[in-house]
Amino acid sequence: MHIPPYNNQNKPIVDVNDARVPLNYFNIVKLKKGEAFHYQVPGYETCIVPATGSVNVECEGLSWDGIGGRGADVWNGEPEGAYIPTGAKTTMTCVSDAAEVFIAGARYDGVLMPFAVRSSELDVVQYGSDDTKTHRKIKHILGTKYHDKVGRLLVSELFTVGQGGWSGFPSHKHDTDNLPHETRHDETYNFRFRPGHGFGMQLLQKEDGKVGEAYHIVDGSTLVIDRGYHPCVAAPGYEMYYFTILGGLSQRSLVQHFQPTHAYQVETIPGIKDMIAKFK
Repeated sequence: MHIPPYNNQNKPIVDVNDARVPLNYFNIVKLKKGEAFHYQVPGYETCIVPATGSVNVECEGLSWDGIGGRGADVWNGEPEGAYIPTGAKTTMTCVSDAAEVFIAGARYDGVLMPFAVRSSELDVVQYGSDDTKTHRKIKHILGTKYHDKVGRLLVSELFTVGQGGWSGFPSHKHDTDNLPHETRHDETYNFRFRPGHGFGMQLLQKEDGKVGEAYHIVDGSTLVIDRGYHPCVAAPGYEMYYFTILGGLSQRSLVQHFQPTHAYQVETIPGIKDMIAKFK
C-alpha cells in the first residue's frame, strides 16, 4: 500500500494493470529547462499536472503553452493541467528552470478530446473547521466542470488549512460497485509536507470494528488504495498536501460509503456534503 519516496527516473510509479490498483496510472517526471518527455499510455486516459514549474504540452496536433506556474513547492501558486485522451501520443517540454510533473491516469477505453485546465477553471471547495480538526481545501483539476469531457478520471489536490488535523474523515471506502450506495474507485495519493521534514499517518481499516493498519507517510510518499476505510492525519505543526487520482470501474462519479461507526459525523463537519458533491 505504501511506496516510500524514491528516484523513479521518470518511469511509472503505478504502471498500467498494476496488481494493486489496476484502474490507476501514476508517474512523476522531473525535467530541466528545454528537456522534453514523450509518453503514450494505451488503455488509460491521463492528466498532466505540474507540481512545480511549467511545461508546454503537445497532443494530437494541439498544443498549450505554460501549463503550470508554481514555484519551488505545491503551496506556491495554483495548479493547472492538461487532459490527455486514452493512448494519445504526448510531449511535454520544460519551459521553466526545472519542473516536477505528475501524470495521473485512469483505465478507460473511449477516446475523447484533449483540453487544458487553467487555474481560473478549477473547482475549489473548502470544508471542515479548526474546531473539528478537519479544515481542508480541495482543488479539483478534473472536477465537476469537466464531467462530460472525461471518461473515468478524477484528479484533485487536497491541502490542510492550518497545521495538523484529519482528512478523509468520516472514514469512507469505495471498493465495491453497489449503486446507488457505493462505487468501485481505485485511488492513488502522493503526499507533500511543509516543512519538508513533516509527516503524517495513513490508516486502512478493511472491516468496521476491526483493528486496521497504519502507514508512516513522509514528503514524497505514494499510497495506493484498492479497498477499505482510509482516513489520514498530519502531525501537529505541519501542513499536508496530497495529489489524488481516482479511477472508476463503471462510472466517473464517486459514491463513497461512510463507515457505519462514524457516519453520523457527516452531519457535524461543516461543508462535508458540498465536498462529497464535488467528486463527480
